[in-house]
Formats: sequence, C-alpha cells, structure tokens
Amino acid sequence: MISSRLNSHADQRSGAHPPRPGDDLGLIARVLAGDPVAERTFYDAHVDSVYRLAFRVTRDAELARDFTQEAFIRAFDRIGQFRGDASISTWLRRVTMSVVLNGLERVNTRRARELSLDEVEVESEPVHTDSLDLKERLEAALATLPASQRGVIVMHDVEGFTHQEIAEALGITVSSSKVRLFRARAKLRVVLADFAEEWR
Repeated sequence: MISSRLNSHADQRSGAHPPRPGDDLGLIARVLAGDPVAERTFYDAHVDSVYRLAFRVTRDAELARDFTQEAFIRAFDRIGQFRGDASISTWLRRVTMSVVLNGLERVNTRRARELSLDEVEVESEPVHTDSLDLKERLEAALATLPASQRGVIVMHDVEGFTHQEIAEALGITVSSSKVRLFRARAKLRVVLADFAEEWR
C-alpha cells in the first residue's frame, strides 16, 4: 500500500493541508487505528520533505526514492513510539536519516565488492570545481564527503538538528557527531578556500 503510493506520489496529491503541530497526536492516533485517510494525510504532508532530505544526502534520485519509501515503511511501523516530545516532522527526519545512512552503508559495501580496482580509482578522483559557482561547488564538495560526515553536516547545518538529536537519530555519541561535523567542515573549507569570504 505505502510502496505503491510512494512510487507515484506526484500524481496522488489530494490537496490535503499539512497537519498543524497540535494535530500530530490526533493524526497519529487515527493512523494507529488503521484509518487510511489519516495515513494518506500523513504521507502527503511529509513525503516531499522526506524525499528532499534523502536526496540532499544521497545525491541520487533513484536512491532517494528508495530510501523515502523505506523511511515511510519504518515510520508507519514505529509511529506508536512517537511521544510528542518533538514535532512529528522532526521525528520523521530522524527516522529518514537513520534509513538513509544505514542504506548508504549497504549500497557502498555492495558497490565496493562489484567495482574493480581501476573503477575504484576512477571513482575516487577528486571533483574538479574550478568552473563552478559557489552553490554548485558546495554541492559537488558535499558529494565527495563520506556518507557519515555528509549526513551529520546536512542534519546540523541544513536541517538544524542539535548534536544530541543527531546522536539519538544515528545511534552515535554526541562527541562522534561533533567530530564528524568538524571533519566535514574542514574538508569543505579546503575545497572552497578561494570562496572563503562568501562561505563566511
């Protein structure tokens, strides 16, 4: 049910408005009761933001679609764990990031087994960014980061998560989150050195 809707969500918009924060618990209660309209409302309200987050980290439209589907499957499976200590959108972003980073680990492991040594060398070549503007260079630089660092910098600097929230979402320590963010920013500063003023 969820899978089929996710594969064609662009054609299934019902015009439903995103639920207000105060409606979260009521909507979740209806989802838990098996109300298909509530499921559809929840899905329609959040699918675009989940996909955007997945794409920011993966930089791959097909993977982002797959991880979006997996994130909603996991969310519906675990929605009874939501206690209202944060907004449902924040909770769902945590679920999404966990799905995306774990999924990327699986994908990277599989690809590493499939690639020959020559292909690995080609894959690891640095991205040439001399002709790109700042936004394009930032996107290219983010794509070169290890998934674990990219995930943390997207969560912290783009999505506004605290290190505590990142640690809880990814199953790491707060210190690990801070280290990953530090290393990611350091790598970006090197790549974007000549754009230092604009970066600041």
